[in-house]
Amino acid sequence: MAEKKVKKENAQIISTGRRKKSIARVRLMPGNGKITVNGREVGEYLQLNTLLLIARQPLELTGTSDKFDINVKVVGGGISGQAGAICHGIARALVRVSETYKKELKEAGLLTRDPRMKERKKYGLKKARKASQFSKR
Repeated sequence: MAEKKVKKENAQIISTGRRKKSIARVRLMPGNGKITVNGREVGEYLQLNTLLLIARQPLELTGTSDKFDINVKVVGGGISGQAGAICHGIARALVRVSETYKKELKEAGLLTRDPRMKERKKYGLKKARKASQFSKR
């Protein structure tokens, strides 16, 4: 079987991160730490500081925040789910760059996909569990 030949200088790693209904496609390239999300700067896209912290968590943990340029396309869900998906995608990409990052990312719980999803609405109810008020008479 033929092996793929990839130039180490221009190699880009592509990975996928998910959270709730959000899916993030992450491209990791050697660079100086610039992060773009859907064609906009990460600070402009994720305007809350907590969401910025969540998205940058894998980079800060591994100390690679100034070594890679990251380009992210994220779709679906809300802004919080998208930040979680970006975090998951970046963590998976970093593991593909170097296996040495895997231990600390796994201990921090950044490689595990969060399985919590919105519960579906049931018939006869207003939402997933909310029912109309019970009246005895």
